[in-house]
Amino acid sequence: MNESNQNYSPPLVMPSEKADLLDKIQPTLIVDIMFHRLMGEVFIDGEWKQDIILSERALTKKGAWDIATLMMPVSSQNVSLSKLKDHEIRARALSIAKTLQEMCLRNWKEYGIKGPDQLRFIHEIVFSNTFITLKQPQEEGIRNMIKNIGTADFSYGYPQEQQQQQQGFSLWKR
Repeated sequence: MNESNQNYSPPLVMPSEKADLLDKIQPTLIVDIMFHRLMGEVFIDGEWKQDIILSERALTKKGAWDIATLMMPVSSQNVSLSKLKDHEIRARALSIAKTLQEMCLRNWKEYGIKGPDQLRFIHEIVFSNTFITLKQPQEEGIRNMIKNIGTADFSYGYPQEQQQQQQGFSLWKR
């Protein structure tokens, strides 16, 4: 490397606040919680444990997995930033609820469904979560917040002597 190239440091890119915020929007966490809750588990001391009280309504792992997987398309960062209209939200929520009902009726034994009350219970959980998740981006709260965050800062590092020369030049130029 020649001497003139050694005087300049590469640009330093500061972490983007927008990217940090997007990383913090994790709608898939609710799907994970639903998965465990549908299996009758509660989070205690840093791990999911079976709760005897919830076991009566608990689904099998396959049932909880299928339902959680059905929820994934509406529980993503993309949905958090979407601009769906009210009629689109209602249609999507109803479609997912209908698919859920068909899956549960067809696979009721495999899923561990013991009665219509349990089926209705599952339906309400999925429909409510789907509807609320899809409605959340309305009024563009998250989109506006992200839009208003400044862009990343770029800094160039120069040796001390060169910084002083640049400062002197900019003062002289005024």
